[in-house]
Amino acid sequence: MNVPYKTLAAITFALLAGQASAAEKITIMVGGMEKQIYLPAKLAEQLGYLKETGLDIELLSEPAGVNAETEMLSGAAQGVVGFYDHTIDLQARGKMVESVVQFSQAPGEVILVSKAASARIKSPADFKGKTLGVTGLGSSTNFLTQYLAARAGVKYSEFTTLPVGAGSTFIAAMGQGKIDAGMTTEPTIARLVSTNAASVLVDLRSLKSTVAALGGPYPAASLYMQTSWVNSHKEQVQKIVTAFVKTLRYINTHSAKEIAEKLPPEYYAGNKQLYIDALESGKQMFTPDGVMPAEGPATVLKVLATFDKAVEGKTINLSSTYTTEFVKAAK
Repeated sequence: MNVPYKTLAAITFALLAGQASAAEKITIMVGGMEKQIYLPAKLAEQLGYLKETGLDIELLSEPAGVNAETEMLSGAAQGVVGFYDHTIDLQARGKMVESVVQFSQAPGEVILVSKAASARIKSPADFKGKTLGVTGLGSSTNFLTQYLAARAGVKYSEFTTLPVGAGSTFIAAMGQGKIDAGMTTEPTIARLVSTNAASVLVDLRSLKSTVAALGGPYPAASLYMQTSWVNSHKEQVQKIVTAFVKTLRYINTHSAKEIAEKLPPEYYAGNKQLYIDALESGKQMFTPDGVMPAEGPATVLKVLATFDKAVEGKTINLSSTYTTEFVKAAK
């Protein structure tokens, strides 16, 4: 049978387009790869789960979640491993973004007070007149710091937030007296507390302490993507989500020591046991299955509506800020 040239050309083009789509590089920005709150990202890669998808997935680290978000919105990245609260903030700004797999049900962050400022800061009510470190302006650490201050009766105009990143840059800022206190995560917390350079003021590492501080569960670390990209790449999204759900199951069924053994040595920040101890006490923040906690989105909206001018007074469709379609289909 003779196939018309135009038909043959069309078939060839379709096949090549399919191959190109399958080989398309998918870039996922991680808001600080070495942070324990984003452990599932690197661990999925180390366990070989991302490779098993057959997709060309690239993980890139960006210390501040707000910058990772910008990369995604510009099209330079297809997804962000960052805090779920960005999906609500972005919807209020007219950008439709959704969490496709929820890594945690608590922020995994704490507010540390430097040893030098410990006598002057006993609660968030004492933030007035102080300089507080956050990873970046517009970041989730900035969101949560503003809320804790507002809940204690301190206006945003009455204290200063300084973007200092995490890890060594956060430690240096505190050591040099540039910040009196600040919000950060593991392993930075353990590094500062173990040397008595700082103490914990507000602890958001467990579900129980988060509910006490914020009034409900606060779904934090997640993989979020632009809704339009999700809708046009469902097969790829499903493969990625399945890889992360498998990773969350691994975290839930293995010890901190077993997990740490899978990570590159540089993640220990020079003290492997300190890293393991911090992970052992903090890994309860992770969801076992990637499913969004039922009351979580409402808590996050309540927090953001307290101080976020973009969200204040806006009608937010919470059901559009996350989906359980892919986690429920994960095998």
